[in-house]
Amino acid sequence: MKTLEALNRDQVSENNQQIFDTLKKKVGMVPNLYATAANSKVALGAILGFGEALGGGTLSGKEVEAIALAVSQVNNCEYCLAAHTAIGKMNGFTEAQTLELRTGNIEDAKLAALTQLARELADNKGRAAQGFIDAFFAAGYSKAALVELIGFVAVNTFNNFLNNTAGTTVDFPAAPELLATV
Repeated sequence: MKTLEALNRDQVSENNQQIFDTLKKKVGMVPNLYATAANSKVALGAILGFGEALGGGTLSGKEVEAIALAVSQVNNCEYCLAAHTAIGKMNGFTEAQTLELRTGNIEDAKLAALTQLARELADNKGRAAQGFIDAFFAAGYSKAALVELIGFVAVNTFNNFLNNTAGTTVDFPAAPELLATV
């Protein structure tokens, strides 16, 4: 038995119905992640609002997707790996690059520093080794970007934990498996 399920519009609060309508207009569907978060009348708006607010910061859309892929790999979230692989490709990454971002081993030094720190934060509950932080700053990132990175790690961790707990049905093409050599 599932602990949480994706709800349809008729099953959610009035506020979440409005969010569903907005999502349908923006992306053409209500992804199952959001339909599952709608089990709470406040969580869906909170997580979308936090992510949207962070999106107005210093990190680019590609960098945000790189963080999502790295964190989702650490948290082994099948749903988010699928979703962010698709979104990452829409933001200009190749499929091979999405795999590299998941491991933190990408040729682009700036993205490597970003994803390595994101993985370190997710893997160690926010306690990153100083070397990862130093590499992040050496790659040209600011203190504001560090705060925003931590925020995106939190948003993605919430989404990963929700999907992993709920067993959310993946409604994106499956993400490719990492090979042992990647």
